[in-house]
Amino acid sequence: MDYKTKGVCSRNISFELTEDNKVKNVQFTGGCNGNLKGIASLVDGMDVDEVIKRVEGITCGFKGTSCPDQLAQALKEAVKK
Repeated sequence: MDYKTKGVCSRNISFELTEDNKVKNVQFTGGCNGNLKGIASLVDGMDVDEVIKRVEGITCGFKGTSCPDQLAQALKEAVKK
């Protein structure tokens, strides 16, 4: 799935969900390269609900969201489909 981010430095998040609701192959386009690679590596293989629980609501500086929070929003949208 591809998700166009809102309100953050990264422009897009792509990822896959396995049949057993595990998050795989997360890739951010734009943003803080090293940090986002770290987040992608940490969530790889995690249950989608656990990732959402851990990263939803994280803010970045003065912004009301962050790249991890946008990942949570993307995952929430993906599981609704």
